[in-house]
Amino acid sequence: MHKVDIDMEHITKVEGNASLHLKVEDGKVTDVKFAIDEYKRFFTEAMKGKAVAAIPAHLARICGTCSNAHVMCSIEACENALDITPSPQTKLLRALTMHGLIIRDHALHLYLFSMPDIFGVDAFLDLDESNPEQHQILHDGFDTKSAGNYLATLIAGRSVHATYPVIGGFLHFPDGAGVEEAIEKLKRVRPAALRLIEIFRKAPFHFDRKTKYMAIIPNGNFGYIGDTIITSRNESYGKDQFRNHLEHVVMPYSQASAYTYKGEDYMVGSLARINLAKDKLHPKTKESIKDVLDLFPSTDIYYNNLAQAIEILHSIDESKDILTNNEFKPEPVIKAEFKDSVGIGVIEAPRGTLYHKVVIGKDGIVKEGEVVVPTGQNQINIERDIGTLVTGLMADESMTKEKIEHEIEKLIRAYDPCMSCATHFLKVEWEESH
Repeated sequence: MHKVDIDMEHITKVEGNASLHLKVEDGKVTDVKFAIDEYKRFFTEAMKGKAVAAIPAHLARICGTCSNAHVMCSIEACENALDITPSPQTKLLRALTMHGLIIRDHALHLYLFSMPDIFGVDAFLDLDESNPEQHQILHDGFDTKSAGNYLATLIAGRSVHATYPVIGGFLHFPDGAGVEEAIEKLKRVRPAALRLIEIFRKAPFHFDRKTKYMAIIPNGNFGYIGDTIITSRNESYGKDQFRNHLEHVVMPYSQASAYTYKGEDYMVGSLARINLAKDKLHPKTKESIKDVLDLFPSTDIYYNNLAQAIEILHSIDESKDILTNNEFKPEPVIKAEFKDSVGIGVIEAPRGTLYHKVVIGKDGIVKEGEVVVPTGQNQINIERDIGTLVTGLMADESMTKEKIEHEIEKLIRAYDPCMSCATHFLKVEWEESH
């Protein structure tokens, strides 16, 4: 038995913890336990007894990174329960809120977490400012993240924990000057998105293992809000049927709820979305990266990073169109009578399909709720990928345990789980027998 702790002290902000137990027999991995620690914080239990109007802000606190996805998903669930149909303008503002989140969040992951692996440095700020390519990447990273932050703040009030979106509409609306500035910021970072796509297209890391994919595919175009879930089995089902399709799997060593689909592991996230709907991307996006899109559908998990870069470009292009072709005017929030009801919301969060369920009483008080997050859905897939990866690496006599652990971390980061930065604190227990 060998125990190895990897502690990257320069990571000062982490969201959760991960641990991994590997059992190796005769050079092959016979057991993998990938555990997500400190995962359950009883948010769904705390929903009970709260007024329905308070639920979106409450559930946003699940995550400090993609909180606006939880806001959008919770609002949709509550509106579904109350039979509220959002106005066309509200739908556009929600689409823009998600685009701002996608740009900001994908930029955070790709530049700050994944980019260092490509250049062999520990952190994004370790890139060489005197090197022209790395100098450009440093500025691209901050500029792209800033553009996403600005768009989200303009539309939703904040880039995290949005304050403008509410059940039935929005409390504040973007003005002309803000819209023009957002358009200019998006125009300026579009070349950066194209450079980012090229970097991850040429990234030297590859790992293939066949799996299934699942994502929301809205009618008409590529997006993050919709009612129909599509699978790589060429099947589809409505959001209200999600609990009939996702099978909850208890993993006693992990605090995360895991899921299978028809008894098999599957993946959600950018790779799933591009695999299933690359033809629905914005026309300008497709025109700019025709050769890159030929790489999809793909089973290479590292192309999840490439897919995220593509989504940044799509969100830039679609946001510019929405902002250019629409004038936003104040409109009242839609109200509804409370009733005994159940509502379902589903959103494509940056990391994959996010489900919210809410049960409301006729007094407007929540009776119970449920949240199914992307990282939980990906957990079994990650675990099986790790087993396959390490079995292959063990055949290479030049591989040390430290190198293998680094390869595991890179693989986990490619999924961009909610505890992505915590994988720098990955605790690995090795159990070897010969």
